[in-house]
Amino acid sequence: MRKMGLTSWIFIGIILGVFSGWLIGEPLLVVSQPMGTVFLRLLKMVIVPLVFSSIVTGVAGIGSTGRLGRLGGKTMLYYLTTSLLAILTGLMIVNIVKPGVGAQLGLQTPPESIATQGTGIGDLLLRMIPENPLAAAAEGRMLQLIFFAILFGVFITRVPRKFGQPLESFVNGLFEVMMQMTRFIIYLTPFGAFGLVGSIVARTGFAPFVPLGKYALCVVAALLIHACITLPLLLRLIGKINPLKQLKAMSPALMTAFSTASSSATLPLTMECIEDRAGVSNKTSSFVLPLGATVNMDGTALYECVAVIFIAQYYSSQGQVLELSMVQQGVVVLTALMASIGAAGIPLAGLVMMSVVLDAVGLPLEGVGLILAVDQILDMGRTTVNVWSDSCGTSIIASSEGETELKILAGDRS
Repeated sequence: MRKMGLTSWIFIGIILGVFSGWLIGEPLLVVSQPMGTVFLRLLKMVIVPLVFSSIVTGVAGIGSTGRLGRLGGKTMLYYLTTSLLAILTGLMIVNIVKPGVGAQLGLQTPPESIATQGTGIGDLLLRMIPENPLAAAAEGRMLQLIFFAILFGVFITRVPRKFGQPLESFVNGLFEVMMQMTRFIIYLTPFGAFGLVGSIVARTGFAPFVPLGKYALCVVAALLIHACITLPLLLRLIGKINPLKQLKAMSPALMTAFSTASSSATLPLTMECIEDRAGVSNKTSSFVLPLGATVNMDGTALYECVAVIFIAQYYSSQGQVLELSMVQQGVVVLTALMASIGAAGIPLAGLVMMSVVLDAVGLPLEGVGLILAVDQILDMGRTTVNVWSDSCGTSIIASSEGETELKILAGDRS
């Protein structure tokens, strides 16, 4: 099933869910609720092995290239910095607008205790270290699992090759299997969308869609701020690059990213644009861009943060949990940052990773179903931001490495 076909079917599933819930009402729950439940359980099923294998594969791949030196350090610093800036932008917007406060979303699953252990950032960082990685995986403690996966990936490259190679091959194979399984579950999204959206409309009518529109506007506003202000400033101030020239050079890749909602599918065109139209060397682009397609997900991380805070605001306004403290919002920021590293560059992968962030702060996955109603257009937007950030980072790093053939420098009149 092609991407546009899948998008159309998801849209049809949402529309059918809305009108079925409206016309049939609560009797629809007999059919829709089991469909939604099965879809959420399938999503939850793939989270642990997908995140673990994705992060280990990405980290081990960096080490195996033998380029964990100056170029690798600059690349990771850029990606972590821009992802964090994107998350903080989203956090600021969602706390100013507060789209979840007073909303009527129709969510019924009660939240767990939301990240209440500990009183400071130091305790939060301490709790990231698992006493037992297998127990952390079994119990879904995602921050601990991600921490262990990063270390595991680093040290695969530090043992003798005869030991490290079989492990790396196994994890790569596991990642490919989990990607295929995730794609299969994504193909079931139209049925999940019908079940989840239909159940909510059957119980509450159209009340949830007003705050959902406010939530979508928050995501779009934050994406625009990051793409049109933050990243151009980094281009100009750090890379001495003309942002408009960069945009013109990357426009084919950005349009492709928007239409496919897949940074991985866009990667070949991204590399062609950055080399042929921007003048970045293959030496730099062949390292920075594939790594970015794996670990740099500014738009995805921003979206996950806004979505989780939106759902938390809803439960807080309902009196089911206390309002999130700064430390608890710090858990969301840190988890979104680390989960974005494990997000695959395929359509709707951010939806799977958002489940990681919800789970980390004790919020039920039921909220995923509601957000599905507006996720398609947001997926296209955040993927475009992901690719734009990758290209900006590549140009900035090329400039810092003293490449002289760049066509996008601020002082270049070509």
